[in-house]
Amino acid sequence: MDILNLFGLETGLFIGQILNFLILFFILKVFLYKPIMSMLDERNQRIKQGLDDAEKARKSLQEADTQKIGILKVAKIDADKILENTKSVAESLKQKSIDDAKKQSLGIVDDARKQASEEFEKASKQIGKMSVDISQKIVSKVLSEIFTEQEKSAILSKAIEKIEKTGYEKGTN
Repeated sequence: MDILNLFGLETGLFIGQILNFLILFFILKVFLYKPIMSMLDERNQRIKQGLDDAEKARKSLQEADTQKIGILKVAKIDADKILENTKSVAESLKQKSIDDAKKQSLGIVDDARKQASEEFEKASKQIGKMSVDISQKIVSKVLSEIFTEQEKSAILSKAIEKIEKTGYEKGTN
């Protein structure tokens, strides 16, 4: 122990310092080290959880982008189909409208031809009647100088009958 005294080391004081150090170490370990370590562990857990959540969010975002691209492709295909259907329906409606218009125009032309034909026949008959009347007057004047009234009537009625049967009706065809 002399050596210890030589160095200025007192055993009682040294043991007291060791005890103080052990007590301080125990107090720091229990009240400071454990809470700090648990807080650091908790913080590490939160950081790890945050990184995991960020990775999950990144994966979810990638999946959402993939789904979005798929949905957009399907929507484009559907839109193209709808557009194609609309074009075909519009084309068929256009063709139907054209066909209906052609039918109507043909009907109008046929009606106009029938009406024109009827008007022509009516006008031909009127002209025929007028020509018969004019012919009758002319023949009556000419015949009145040559024949008697009875002969003139007989000749006129035969001529008118013949003209009415064949004259102006043949001209209408």
